[in-house]
Amino acid sequence: MPSVMALVDENRRQALGRMAALAGLSLAACPWPAQAGSQIEEPLSHAVRTALSAAVADAAPPEPVLRTEADQQAYAQWQVACSQRLLRYKNHPTDRQEFLQTLWYEARRAGLSLSLVLGLVQVESAFRKFAISSAGARGYMQVMPFWARSIGDGHEGRLFHMQTNLRFGCVILRHYLDREKGDLFMALGRYNGSRGQAPYPQAVLAAQQRWRHSVD
Repeated sequence: MPSVMALVDENRRQALGRMAALAGLSLAACPWPAQAGSQIEEPLSHAVRTALSAAVADAAPPEPVLRTEADQQAYAQWQVACSQRLLRYKNHPTDRQEFLQTLWYEARRAGLSLSLVLGLVQVESAFRKFAISSAGARGYMQVMPFWARSIGDGHEGRLFHMQTNLRFGCVILRHYLDREKGDLFMALGRYNGSRGQAPYPQAVLAAQQRWRHSVD
């Protein structure tokens, strides 16, 4: 009879195999490779770790806060405009609607520009939910697994969940922006693991222009 550890290892291998298969299907369906670098795991102070953990912990449904009729109209116009641009990446209208609603919620929650987050997702994963980079970064915003262990609940597989991935990515980018005192160029480089180098920030900022909208 196999040991408990052997069974655990076998279950883990099977789970990794399923994730790899899903990633393979995603790669086969889309010609754009994941462009993520390797975010560097840096020591965090207790206060920063606690703040980041709290920032990713609340898994409330991504319902945009639209207090006025003008806000509602602006959101609807943004949805329509971005959904049309997103068509080349996501065929199903419901998928586009759910993705954009979640991205709006998480970007606003983190105090980030909507077009910036959309540009980053385009460069990082070409809007592929199950994208995996050569460095092991995962999902839409190519979050490195160490973040799940450092500030999350340790479940790396949840980085393939749409809201979880966008939540982590936005919180991490906000953290890097704060750390770089608002310097977007340096923060993007840190997000990519290429701080101080131009190619990645330039690619994201160029992609951002495609998603510019008056609600930004």
